[in-house]
Amino acid sequence: QVQLVESGGGLVQAGGSLRLSCADSGRTFSTYAIGWFRQAPGKEREFVAAISRSGYRTDYADSVKGRCTISRDNAKNTVYLQMNSLKPEDTAVYYCNADVIFGRLRVGVYDSWGQGTQVTVSS
Repeated sequence: QVQLVESGGGLVQAGGSLRLSCADSGRTFSTYAIGWFRQAPGKEREFVAAISRSGYRTDYADSVKGRCTISRDNAKNTVYLQMNSLKPEDTAVYYCNADVIFGRLRVGVYDSWGQGTQVTVSS
């Protein structure tokens, strides 16, 4: 089991950058692929990016491709989401989640979610 905690959100102007972190205190982190998701007010939660257990495979939503980079440090039990060229439409609560199957993360159907971290991009 993993217990993921998101951090790194904040208020930033359009065009700025943020790096989000998804950390796990457990001992099985490296056995899971990790995905980032976001939910804007009044909208459904959507997939943002995913990374495989080893870090060799990544996947991005079209809306963030070229602006975001997902990476992981298994020694630190942490996955990062570097977000550049932020836009007001990136404003959302960002969540991470884990799955043993990389390809399932894009679907994003999970029973349990953490508290997330708020990202607000001002115009």
